[in-house]
Amino acid sequence: MKKNYLMLIGSMLIFGTIGIFRRYIPLSSAALSFVRGILGASFLLLIRRGIRLDFGKKKVALLVLTGAAIGVNWIFLFEAYNYTTVATATLCYYMQPTIVILLSPLILKEQLTLKKILCAAAAVFGMVLVSGITEEGGAGASDIKGIVFGLMAALFYSAVIFLNKKNPVDDSYGKTFIQLGSAAIVLIPYLALTGNFMMPGKTLNLTAVIMIVIVGIVHTGIAYALYFKSMENLKSQTVAVLSYIDPVSALILSAIFLSEPMSIRGIIGAVLILGAALIGEL
Repeated sequence: MKKNYLMLIGSMLIFGTIGIFRRYIPLSSAALSFVRGILGASFLLLIRRGIRLDFGKKKVALLVLTGAAIGVNWIFLFEAYNYTTVATATLCYYMQPTIVILLSPLILKEQLTLKKILCAAAAVFGMVLVSGITEEGGAGASDIKGIVFGLMAALFYSAVIFLNKKNPVDDSYGKTFIQLGSAAIVLIPYLALTGNFMMPGKTLNLTAVIMIVIVGIVHTGIAYALYFKSMENLKSQTVAVLSYIDPVSALILSAIFLSEPMSIRGIIGAVLILGAALIGEL
C-alpha cells in the first residue's frame, strides 16, 4: 500500500514540474503536444507489452475522440504557460473541477447541490483574484491571453472527463495508449498545413532536445504509468485528495525556480480555487 502512495505522489510531483520545463522548450505548443503524445504512447507500449486494444469499434472511436480532446487541451495549456506565469496557468487549469460541477446537470443529469454551487462560486471568485484584475493597474494583455488559454485547457480537460465517464474501459493502459497516440495523430494535419513547429525567434539546441525527451518520457510515459498503477490499489477519494499535490507543487516550484511570487490576493484566490475543487470532489 505504501508503494502505491509513493507512486501516486511521485506522478503528481512530476506533473507539477511540466510548466517549468515548458519554459525551456522552443517548440510550438502543437509540436510539443505531438511529440509528447508520440513519446508517451511509445513508452507505455515498451513497458506494457500485450496492451489490449480490442474494446470494440464504438469504444475505440470514443477513445480516439477523447485523445483528440487531450491533444487540444495540451496545446492550450502550453500556450497558457507562454503568456502568463506557471502559477496562474496552473490555477486556471484547475478550474476544471468547477466546470465539471456546473456542466454535470446538463451532461450527466447529476443534481446540482447547494454545496456544489457554493464551491463553484468560491472557485470563480478565486479565479477573479488570481487573474489580477482586482490589483492596481489590472492584468496585462499577455496575462489575460494566458488566462483565457488556461481556461480553454480546463474546458477541454472537462470534455475528457465527460467522455471517459460515458466510455468506461477496464484496461487503463490500453485506454491511455490509444488516447495518447490519438492526441499526437490528430495534430499531424494541423502541423502539416501550418508548418508551425517552432516558437518565433527560437532555435533547437541540445538542452531543448533533452527537455523535450524528458517531457515526453518522464512527464507523460512514466508519470501516466505511475498514476494508473497506483490507482489499482487506492481508493478514489485518496486519489482525488493526493492529486492536489500537482497544482500545489507547481505553485511552489515556479516561485522557487522561475521567481514567480504571487500577491496576497493571488494566494487567497489559489486557496479558494483548490479548496473549492477539493471539497467539491469529496
